[in-house]
Amino acid sequence: MRPGSRLAIILLSAVAVVHVLRLAFRIDLVVGGTVIPLWVSVPAVLVFGSGAFLLAREQRH
Repeated sequence: MRPGSRLAIILLSAVAVVHVLRLAFRIDLVVGGTVIPLWVSVPAVLVFGSGAFLLAREQRH
């Protein structure tokens, strides 16, 4: 596996895990005084998690 692909998989996975933890522990996120709702983390987990999965799968074949 190429180093750039490995780094991308690690970063995408880390972002997905952070969003899962945010959902699990119900952590409020405030950006510029605006509260970001928890539901935003659901599509983020799907996007970043599937991106990491697909990239890892592509690198194995």
